Amino acid sequence: MRSRIRRHDWNQTPLGPPERWPASLRTACDMMLHSAFPMFLAWGPDLVFLYNDAYVPLLGQKHGRALGQRFCDLWAEVWAEMVPLIDRALSGKPVYYEDMPMTVNRRGYPERANFTFSHAPLIGDDGQVAGLFCTVMETTRRVAAERRAAFELTVSDALRPLSSHEDVVATACALLGGELHAGRVVYAELDPASGRFAAPHWWTREERAGLQPHLQTQSQKAPHPGFDLDAFGPAVAAALRAGDAVRIHDTAHDVRTIGYRSAYVAERIGALLVVPLVKANGLTAFLGIDCPQPRFWSEDDIQLARDVSERTWSAVETARAQAELRAERDRSRDIFDTIAEGFAVFDADWTVLEMNAEGLRICRMEAPDVLGRNHWDAFPHTVDAEPGPMYREAMRTRVAGAAEHSHVFPDGSRLWTEVRAYPMQDGGLAAFFRDITDRKLAEEKLMEADRRKDEFLAMLAHELRNPLAPISAAAELLRIGRMDEARVRQSSNIIGRQVRHMTRLVDDLLDVSRVTRGLITLERAQVPARVVIQEAVEQVRPMIDARRQKLALHLPPAWAIVEGDKARLVQVVANILNNATKYTPEGRAIDLGAQAFGDSLVISVRDEGIGMDRELSARVFDLFTQAERSSDRSQGGLGLGLALASNLVELHGGTVGCSSPGPGMGSTFEIKLPLLQGAVPAALPAPEAAPEQAGRVRVLVVDDNVDAAETLGLLLEAHGHEVAVEHDSLRALERARGMAPDVCLLDIGLPDIDGRELARRLRARPETAGAVLVAVTGYGQQQDRIDALAAGFQHHLVKPVDMEALARLLDGVRAAGAATRTEPA
Repeated sequence: MRSRIRRHDWNQTPLGPPERWPASLRTACDMMLHSAFPMFLAWGPDLVFLYNDAYVPLLGQKHGRALGQRFCDLWAEVWAEMVPLIDRALSGKPVYYEDMPMTVNRRGYPERANFTFSHAPLIGDDGQVAGLFCTVMETTRRVAAERRAAFELTVSDALRPLSSHEDVVATACALLGGELHAGRVVYAELDPASGRFAAPHWWTREERAGLQPHLQTQSQKAPHPGFDLDAFGPAVAAALRAGDAVRIHDTAHDVRTIGYRSAYVAERIGALLVVPLVKANGLTAFLGIDCPQPRFWSEDDIQLARDVSERTWSAVETARAQAELRAERDRSRDIFDTIAEGFAVFDADWTVLEMNAEGLRICRMEAPDVLGRNHWDAFPHTVDAEPGPMYREAMRTRVAGAAEHSHVFPDGSRLWTEVRAYPMQDGGLAAFFRDITDRKLAEEKLMEADRRKDEFLAMLAHELRNPLAPISAAAELLRIGRMDEARVRQSSNIIGRQVRHMTRLVDDLLDVSRVTRGLITLERAQVPARVVIQEAVEQVRPMIDARRQKLALHLPPAWAIVEGDKARLVQVVANILNNATKYTPEGRAIDLGAQAFGDSLVISVRDEGIGMDRELSARVFDLFTQAERSSDRSQGGLGLGLALASNLVELHGGTVGCSSPGPGMGSTFEIKLPLLQGAVPAALPAPEAAPEQAGRVRVLVVDDNVDAAETLGLLLEAHGHEVAVEHDSLRALERARGMAPDVCLLDIGLPDIDGRELARRLRARPETAGAVLVAVTGYGQQQDRIDALAAGFQHHLVKPVDMEALARLLDGVRAAGAATRTEPA
């Protein structure tokens, strides 16, 4: 600068040649040139400008023309701000200013800068103030750094509470645009699918007539869904993809924008600053700041933009992650609110943090009664119950647990719950619980049914052993043989009665089995209700008479007719009447009546028996149910009669019910059946005339049970028939060839060749083709009967054989044979 001052043509300035300068000016100039601090002086009324080497960087592009310029011309852009300070110095008062902000134009563009300076008056040779002397330091970088730190704190505070990534982008762009006095700030993200950048939200400064520029705090919708970087020049795109910031002070004269001016003009971009965000080795997003006029972008501007872009990206990612977490939480909450299980969360201090709607419903509580409360206070009944120790163990060991719990509510209703606890990472517990009351009640019913089954098996053993005792004793008496005819007849009667009793037990078992499996086939016909009542009484009369009970009978009108299976209907009434007889003390009364009410027949049986409590009357028609039995009051039976009666009534479209005032006060059973309207009862079949006794019947008995076969043979011989007994199928075939039997009584379960195959072979031989084949078997199901008839049998008898039925069958064969012999040749 000393050389430049010497070479400068001062004649063209108000100062004139240096040799004529005042001594005070030359002294001040010499002091300035020797200083290492940036200094200038302005002399004379025009304040002609002189400066040292340290001041050159502050001038920028003005350095070439600054020497000898008037102060007001050199710093015209800040002259208005400086006039008050210059006037003060020229008045003889020193001026000091620290970090004064100014917008200077020293590189061809407006530029914000800060300066710390002091102005001192320069005294001329005449003792008057002739100019000013200035020491100045540019503090732009320091001020910018401090301001940037404060601004970044402001940005962080502003972004921290935001939960939406759109709000994050809008807020960050608005703050940066205001700080840099930009015209627009855009945050754009790469769409990997299309390879284009999308900026759905940006910030812009809106110019309004008559108003100063102000910040638009809301986002502006982008006019297009996306754009390519190459639209603003390949040099710009390449720099961004390489991770370099793009700084264009004047888009009209920058070589990187040549050929792409139309894009910049269309977007009104006069100056552009873009900082890239490179993540995972690729350009992910960028933050762009532009102004409609050219401007200078400093290194501080670049650093500020980089800082804000990083904070924005982090905040956006955080907001998106939080949005995903909220969405996941909402989905989880929706799941927990809709599942059919209760769900609750406790913290490590047992405070209930969450409980879903199903959990509140199961607990019969409202959310304010539970949430925020201590679990043990909200549910005190669980402290010492099964869930309490399980919860505490799960909390202590951090191992999942489960328990079942029964709770009785104040209204008396009982709730069973299954509770499961799972440790959570934050030290608390998550609990799932569900209502298992229905399952528990079902289990209790199964246990009760199992108990009744065990009781039934015990009763079955008892009931089967009872008749075996007299049969065994009578058989032993017969074996001894030292008895008169009366004692033999008495023993025979005992055996017959007990066999009939055992047969009834087995028949009841088979009937119940068939009914419960839906195998009962009703032979429907029009049946007079009076006949049903009379035949039922006839079956039970011996027992009533034996117990000296008084039966009052009220028969229905003769026109009362029901449609159904006569035998089964008789069985229903007989079973209920038999039950009344069994549980009514000797000499007491039983009332049996039937009446027609509208379109229903109502049959009622009232007794003066032992009665029953409400619990028993509710299940008296269940299988295996009996009143309490004791050794001194056991009426026998298997508890099947009423269950069978109930099922048969239902098959007929009716209902059956039971009521009792209580133990010791008798019971009433009521059967309701649909009546046929206007039906005429079918004529009862006339009793068959006893077949004429004529000739002996040749009978072949085949059974591998030797005792059964021999006994049956003896009985048939006692009735006057010719009998042959075999225990083997093949020997039976040979015996039949020579004997030519009239009737073959064949067991089904024979070894080698079963009874059905034996029947087919007998039917195929000419000497036995006309024989009457009778199946005598222990298999009494309906399907067994069908299979027997399909094999060629004409009759099917179930063991033990009903001798009266067998006698009638043989008498029929004998009668048919006699008729054949009396026909004319």
